[in-house]
Amino acid sequence: MKITSLPIHFLAVISFLLCGSLVNAQEHSVAEANDEGPVNTQQEITDYTNHHLKDSHDFHLFSYQGSDGERHSVGFSLPIILWASNGPVVFMSSEFHHDIDGEVVVEKGGSRFVNLHDKIYELEEGADSIVMGEDHHPENAHKPFDLSITKSVFGILLVGLLLLFWFGSLGKQYKKKKIPTGFGRALEPLVIYVRDEIARPNIGEHKYKKYMSFLLTVFFFIWVSNLLGMTPFGFNITGQIAVTVCLALFTFFIVQFSGNKDYWKHIFWMPDVPVIMKIILIPIEVLGMLTKPFSLLIRLFANITAGHVVVMGLVALMITLKAQFGAVGSTGLSLVLTLFISVIEILVAFLQAFIFTMLSALFIGMAVAEHDHHHEHDTDGHEVDDVEDVRESFV
Repeated sequence: MKITSLPIHFLAVISFLLCGSLVNAQEHSVAEANDEGPVNTQQEITDYTNHHLKDSHDFHLFSYQGSDGERHSVGFSLPIILWASNGPVVFMSSEFHHDIDGEVVVEKGGSRFVNLHDKIYELEEGADSIVMGEDHHPENAHKPFDLSITKSVFGILLVGLLLLFWFGSLGKQYKKKKIPTGFGRALEPLVIYVRDEIARPNIGEHKYKKYMSFLLTVFFFIWVSNLLGMTPFGFNITGQIAVTVCLALFTFFIVQFSGNKDYWKHIFWMPDVPVIMKIILIPIEVLGMLTKPFSLLIRLFANITAGHVVVMGLVALMITLKAQFGAVGSTGLSLVLTLFISVIEILVAFLQAFIFTMLSALFIGMAVAEHDHHHEHDTDGHEVDDVEDVRESFV
């Protein structure tokens, strides 16, 4: 019996993600906070979890105790790109030696820089160290214009390159054959799913093609980004509020620029409603324009962040329960629970991509729908359901 390559590829991806969870668990069980030693206390676990959720300027994979008695970090740094007071400055984040407390000062291009909680500050002229005020903000430093390649930026670029490669290859296959082969066979059903189950029902048969490129990009970008977040490399792309804000803004502007006269009429002068009610409803409808993208960005950000927090909390069980169950018992319990929640996270990765794309298509469909029109008929003379009929049934 011939075994197709598609299930093998699928199982390989799932196995890698699950193994990544186990690697993360083993890594964080002896994780270090700023390379000062193992994380043991509840406060150190909380600080490490918060640090894991934030963006950073380097990839810290793990640390180990060297023969010289000092701890050594394994990972790789990313470029720091700044426009400082004396002009552009470029250097590698390794020059901070993994310091995020503002203690290591890097002098480049006639300026001095420190890394304070993964944010780069430029010291004022003559300052040798950063001084914190009573409000816990630097008094003698300011943030330069930062174009650095952080972990999230690196992840976005990586996802973009992957999508260009995958769909570029899929497009070339369609020029030569009707049925794609290899990894393209896994992509084709997903593309058809987005088209037939998301775009067509919500936007309409005659208008969905215009928005397919955006919907496909959003769906696969979020999905692949979420899956990368489960790997041992510590990506947290869609767990960054700035990323979800940008995605929601794309949807917001596409909806507003696609809106027809019926869309704007229902916002600023709703038909078949008394004049007094129209005046009352205007600010409510305008507020609704803003709450739609806000719900998109918060939903995606909150669910992905919560998933990472739960995983980190389960990993921490091997430390917090060590006294009750011993090292073997607490580690085994932590690994089992982490593996279980990681399986759920694989589903959540797809689900969040689907929800964001579906709601984006729904909002676009509401903006382009024609409210006063005759129903189309098929070849047998029966009415064809349009987007309004489908949406009404859905609601």
